Amino acid sequence: VDVFQAWCGPCKPVVNLFQKIKNEVGSNLLHFAVAEVDSIDALEKYRGQCEPVFLFYTGGQLVAVVRGADAPLLQKTILKQL
Repeated sequence: VDVFQAWCGPCKPVVNLFQKIKNEVGSNLLHFAVAEVDSIDALEKYRGQCEPVFLFYTGGQLVAVVRGADAPLLQKTILKQL
Protein backbone atom coordinates (compact mmCIF):
# COMPACT_ATOMS: atom_id res chain seq x y z
CA VAL A 1 0.00 0.00 0.00
CA ASP A 2 1.44 3.36 -1.06
CA VAL A 3 0.52 5.66 1.84
CA PHE A 4 0.53 9.31 0.76
CA GLN A 5 -0.43 12.84 1.78
CA ALA A 6 -3.09 14.61 -0.28
CA TRP A 7 -0.73 17.53 -0.93
CA CYS A 8 1.98 15.37 -2.54
CA GLY A 9 0.03 12.51 -4.11
CA PRO A 10 0.94 8.85 -4.54
CA CYS A 11 4.38 7.86 -5.79
CA LYS A 12 3.71 7.28 -9.51
CA PRO A 13 7.16 5.84 -10.42
CA VAL A 14 6.62 3.03 -7.91
CA VAL A 15 3.42 1.96 -9.69
CA ASN A 16 5.61 1.13 -12.70
CA LEU A 17 8.03 -0.82 -10.48
CA PHE A 18 5.20 -2.88 -8.99
CA GLN A 19 3.75 -3.58 -12.43
CA LYS A 20 7.17 -4.67 -13.72
CA ILE A 21 7.66 -7.04 -10.78
CA LYS A 22 4.14 -8.43 -11.12
CA ASN A 23 4.77 -9.11 -14.82
CA GLU A 24 8.12 -10.77 -14.09
CA VAL A 25 6.94 -13.06 -11.29
CA GLY A 26 3.45 -13.59 -12.69
CA SER A 27 2.04 -13.78 -9.20
CA ASN A 28 -1.59 -13.32 -8.26
CA LEU A 29 -0.34 -12.77 -4.72
CA LEU A 30 0.98 -9.28 -5.46
CA HIS A 31 -1.53 -6.43 -5.28
CA PHE A 32 -0.85 -2.69 -5.18
CA ALA A 33 -3.07 -0.07 -3.58
CA VAL A 34 -2.84 3.58 -2.63
CA ALA A 35 -4.23 5.18 0.51
CA GLU A 36 -4.49 8.85 1.45
CA VAL A 37 -3.61 9.18 5.14
CA ASP A 38 -5.93 12.14 5.73
CA SER A 39 -9.00 10.06 4.89
CA ILE A 40 -8.15 6.89 6.86
CA ASP A 41 -7.96 7.15 10.66
CA ALA A 42 -5.95 3.92 11.00
CA LEU A 43 -3.11 5.59 9.05
CA GLU A 44 -2.96 8.68 11.26
CA LYS A 45 0.61 7.95 12.42
CA TYR A 46 1.81 8.46 8.83
CA ARG A 47 0.37 11.99 8.53
CA GLY A 48 2.66 14.99 8.19
CA GLN A 49 5.50 13.11 6.52
CA CYS A 50 6.83 14.21 3.16
CA GLU A 51 8.39 10.87 2.18
CA PRO A 52 6.33 8.06 0.68
CA VAL A 53 5.65 5.08 2.92
CA PHE A 54 4.95 1.60 1.59
CA LEU A 55 3.14 -0.90 3.80
CA PHE A 56 3.28 -4.62 3.05
CA TYR A 57 0.50 -6.89 4.27
CA THR A 58 0.18 -10.65 4.24
CA GLY A 59 -3.00 -12.29 5.47
CA GLY A 60 -4.25 -8.95 6.77
CA GLN A 61 -1.16 -8.42 8.94
CA LEU A 62 1.45 -5.69 8.46
CA VAL A 63 4.70 -7.53 7.69
CA ALA A 64 7.04 -4.80 6.39
CA VAL A 65 7.36 -1.03 6.02
CA VAL A 66 9.60 0.79 3.54
CA ARG A 67 10.06 4.54 3.89
CA GLY A 68 11.10 6.48 0.83
CA ALA A 69 11.01 5.61 -2.86
CA ASP A 70 14.03 3.29 -2.72
CA ALA A 71 13.38 1.05 -5.75
CA PRO A 72 16.03 -1.61 -4.92
CA LEU A 73 14.77 -1.91 -1.33
CA LEU A 74 11.14 -2.04 -2.48
CA GLN A 75 11.95 -4.78 -4.98
CA LYS A 76 13.90 -6.76 -2.38
CA THR A 77 11.05 -6.44 0.13
CA ILE A 78 8.42 -7.48 -2.42
CA LEU A 79 10.35 -10.55 -3.54
CA LYS A 80 11.09 -11.52 0.07
CA GLN A 81 7.40 -11.29 1.02
CA LEU A 82 6.27 -13.27 -2.03
